Amino acid sequence: TSSGLVVLHEAEGSGASPTASDRVVVHYEGRNADGIAFDSSYARGDPATFAVGGVIPGWTEGLQLMRVGGKARLTIPSHLGYGDKGSPPKIPAKATLVFTVELLGVE
Repeated sequence: TSSGLVVLHEAEGSGASPTASDRVVVHYEGRNADGIAFDSSYARGDPATFAVGGVIPGWTEGLQLMRVGGKARLTIPSHLGYGDKGSPPKIPAKATLVFTVELLGVE
């Protein structure tokens, strides 16, 4: 996208696309640029539910480009992620993040 977000659709969904004011249910895995996983709803065995507008900008933008039932890989540059501060200890400053996201539902 023009913001620098890279979205690779692994599976196109056929349901609704969320807006910034919606809540979504997703399964996801986050990895750093070295491929090391730092967070995973799959590993916890529970999908996550949150407000689309309440997460890092790369997620907010990327989720709105998906449809329910879809799966995508979001490569998020640091300015759309945690920026210059990072999110210690798992995410360093200026980190590019790669998330695999499965959109299960929109509320």
